[in-house]
Amino acid sequence: MDEGLELRRELALTLLGNIDELIGRLAEDIYAHSSTYASGSPVSREDLQRTLRGNMEIALQEFGRLPAGQQSFEAVAAENGRLRAEQDVPLATVLQAYRRGGRVLWQAMADWMRDRSPAHQALVGDMAGAVWETIDRFSSAMADAYRLRMLELQHQESSRRGALFEALLDGRAGDPAVAGAAAAALGVPRQDRFAVVVIAQDAHDVGSPPDPAPALKAWGMWSFWRPRADTVAGLVRLRTADPADLAASLRAHRVGRAGISPPFAELAGAAQGLRLARRALDTLPRSSGEVASLDDRLVHAALGAEPEIADRLTARYLDGVLSNGTEREVLLTTLRTWLDSGCSASEAAARMYCHRNTVLNRVARVSELTGWPSDSGEARLGWALALRGLELDG
Repeated sequence: MDEGLELRRELALTLLGNIDELIGRLAEDIYAHSSTYASGSPVSREDLQRTLRGNMEIALQEFGRLPAGQQSFEAVAAENGRLRAEQDVPLATVLQAYRRGGRVLWQAMADWMRDRSPAHQALVGDMAGAVWETIDRFSSAMADAYRLRMLELQHQESSRRGALFEALLDGRAGDPAVAGAAAAALGVPRQDRFAVVVIAQDAHDVGSPPDPAPALKAWGMWSFWRPRADTVAGLVRLRTADPADLAASLRAHRVGRAGISPPFAELAGAAQGLRLARRALDTLPRSSGEVASLDDRLVHAALGAEPEIADRLTARYLDGVLSNGTEREVLLTTLRTWLDSGCSASEAAARMYCHRNTVLNRVARVSELTGWPSDSGEARLGWALALRGLELDG
């Protein structure tokens, strides 16, 4: 056995013989440099003492090339890394404690070497390198296990949050236990001001919509999103925000076609919110890329719920116009603009950049083709509903 290895063995045996004192010094050093460990939570003093003993023993055995116990050097490091990940101790804090351990070991070694022969003191550099190599290897194995365990925990938490979110959307939040677990997992109160958003994943757009969460956060709105069949559903915590702000943010983020439910006050309302958001989405033409709340599309939603009624409305009030191929589009556009202008020919003409007589003539033509007088309240209501019904086919 060469002199350097023999010296390392002798040093390791000496320090193992004084391990209680060494651990006490190391623990005090860690407490002095880490508020996390000093607080005793989540790592209790008993936990830290136990871990330090196991780590110190295996590290000294590795350093001195001594026979180890049942667990390998890497296994002890990995176990420590997994434990600290499960306790949610920051990795930087754990690594700092390892560096403090290296410092204490180095100081103990330097004290021991001080009384050695000049020949042995010449090996101080080699000994220091061996100490820090051992600490680095231990730290690396611990950190790898820590990161892997954190990924596993994050995946488990993500799966749990997703499952509880699905429970909300499936209507199971009527059970207080489910509602409470979902609120805790998502990090929101059970009672606040919420809305559900449903974003379409249309067949012509195979890509997923961009994640709206960062954009909504900038508007002061928390959100959680999950893909569901041909849509992406999101729960948004509006708090004091106006639903119009939610729609504006989604439009600015270019999420595509999306429907928004009316606000609701409890997580238990998420299932109904999903249904109403989907109703709003279904009123939007597939190619529109529009975002709309149900309250802005109530007529469309009502007509969409009864497609046969919508078809009958269209046929009863607009059949003559729809069958006129040459004038159809210009008459429909003029009629829609006239109705949206409060049946004011002047205002409609301004919007369409034409003369008011042109508007009047076209409205008269609609009356002629449909058989409904333009001054009839029923005709105006029927025309408005029929036009909304046509939008559902867009």
